[in-house]
Amino acid sequence: MANNDILDRNLSGLTPSARRDFLTRVFGSEDYAAKAAALRREALTRPVIYVGAGTCGLAAGAAKTLEAARKYLKDNKLEADILEVGCIGLCAAEPLLDVQLPGHARVGFQRASGDTVPALLDSVFKAKAPLKDYLLGQFEDGGKKWPKVPLLSEHPFFSKQLRFVLKHVGLVDPLSIQEHIARGGYGAFLKVIHTMTPAQACDAVEASGLRGRGGGGFPTGKKWKIALASDADQKYIVCNADEGDPGAFMDRSVIEGDPHRVLEGIAIGAYAIHASKAYIYIRAEYPLAIQNLKKAIVDAKAYGLLGENIYGSGFDLDVIIKMGAGAFVCGEETALMNSIEGRRGMPKPRPPYPAVKGLFGKPTVINNVETFANVPEILSQGPAAFAAIGTKGSKGTKVFALSGKVNRTGLVEIPMGTTLKEIVFDIGGGIEGGLGFKAVQIGGPSGGCIPMSHMAIQVDYESLKTVGAMMGSGGLVVMDETTCMVDVAKYFMDFIKRESCGKCIPCREGTLRMLEILKAITRHRRGEKDADALARFSGIMNLENLSQVIRETSLCGLGQSAPNPVLSTLRWFRDEYEAHIFERKCPAGACTEMLEFSIDAGKCKGCTLCMKGCPTQAIVGKPKVPHYIRTEKCISCGSCKTVCKFKAVAAA
Repeated sequence: MANNDILDRNLSGLTPSARRDFLTRVFGSEDYAAKAAALRREALTRPVIYVGAGTCGLAAGAAKTLEAARKYLKDNKLEADILEVGCIGLCAAEPLLDVQLPGHARVGFQRASGDTVPALLDSVFKAKAPLKDYLLGQFEDGGKKWPKVPLLSEHPFFSKQLRFVLKHVGLVDPLSIQEHIARGGYGAFLKVIHTMTPAQACDAVEASGLRGRGGGGFPTGKKWKIALASDADQKYIVCNADEGDPGAFMDRSVIEGDPHRVLEGIAIGAYAIHASKAYIYIRAEYPLAIQNLKKAIVDAKAYGLLGENIYGSGFDLDVIIKMGAGAFVCGEETALMNSIEGRRGMPKPRPPYPAVKGLFGKPTVINNVETFANVPEILSQGPAAFAAIGTKGSKGTKVFALSGKVNRTGLVEIPMGTTLKEIVFDIGGGIEGGLGFKAVQIGGPSGGCIPMSHMAIQVDYESLKTVGAMMGSGGLVVMDETTCMVDVAKYFMDFIKRESCGKCIPCREGTLRMLEILKAITRHRRGEKDADALARFSGIMNLENLSQVIRETSLCGLGQSAPNPVLSTLRWFRDEYEAHIFERKCPAGACTEMLEFSIDAGKCKGCTLCMKGCPTQAIVGKPKVPHYIRTEKCISCGSCKTVCKFKAVAAA
């Protein structure tokens, strides 16, 4: 045991006999150090091939990558282990494949499709010339460095990240509880239940400055203390994994790639508030995450980390998975509790707050996946280490799902206080296709759009509010100059309207009315009749007032933040609204209903493709003679421009 620093440090809270019993149960013998080192792959006896097989990797073709790797080993009569890992974060480069030879550092490749796998593996196993276009970099640990291969940590996507929550995602076998324990997993939990009181655990989390990562940003330790102080014969802790924001995939990736970390955080939270039952509420559209969670729970029970009287501590805990049906409103904690109870997912008035009266009328703490994933590291390293990261009011790191019109999409974890500009242009590599940047949408449908003039703003809870945005759960969507901000507001308002539970009138009717106004703004004049034009201007004049009424009178946080997409785009892109309203033009050319199509007679060859494809027979002409469009019949569908081979169709 003397040489096994990781296990010694993380299991220091156990008595010698309890520690021996635990490690024997996990590793099967008293040679803990050697078995743990092997699980950490510090001294390989045979090569290991790692394939990023999270949902995003599989969608990019990782299944064919796995098949090709197996075939390569068989054809070349080589022996090696093939390990399916989670997403390391660089989704734009998937499928991802890493190779580690005994005594050498692990080296990673991008775009490892089934066709390229043989050449990639040849470059490692047969020491052939490396394929530079596919090379990502090598890992710092693991053995002898490969010559002229950069470190992965120096890659622009990773160099400014600080991985706290994502520390092991994409690096470890997510299905191996033994590897998790060999890397220090569950040590924080065992330390807490044997050496700390629930109040001390709450104090440590509060001292770290951890705030809820689900959007509200409420201090986690304070929430736990309220639940701890609430007297009840039964308490519950709930992990909210109902990730409903468009463009968000943080929770899914963390659960797929490191489920035991989340489970350990839940267990610590349950002990801290005296809860004996935990629920993980996860959307049914995440089958791989659910599969990995189920395996993690079964294994944790098998090793005595869940169940009754856990390692003689007197603490009992049962964990139940509850699958949601994908309703956006169930991300709101009171609606989520209703769903767990078997009721329709609709919010409840507060107070009383869940920490006092929640699930089944009992004190309940609800935190999201990322919040729980932070907890083991805080209790392991100490709250001061976490509190040293970030800004005065926002401690630690934040995970973002970076997507949209950006070169390097993926999962990003940055210290609080990092600027949006650094995330989009340094980590994300800027706008794809060399186009100009227009805005970044942060905080999900209830968040806001931030223009270039404010991209120097720091990412923290307070700063984002000053520009009409919010942290949210972590979706970050980048938009380029071809994006219409009025159309963006309409998209998110349509989403919010459809996802409204319908319980309160301001949200149910107000969001519908706002959507109708936005549709009128983006509608061509030819679609109007009678008093439509007058009603259009009347609606526009009331848009901001209507937003304020919805914000002030809606029942839950989702309804109260529903007008944010409109208010933020109005604030920073009012000129685009004015162009739509007064000039009946979409400056970005994205609102197809407003476009007027015409055919350039000098370019048209009379091939008749556009005429045949027009759904309203608005195009007139004869074969080999230039055609023209009857604007009164055109519905601006754009099919003529799509099929034209001679670029004769223009839109304005």
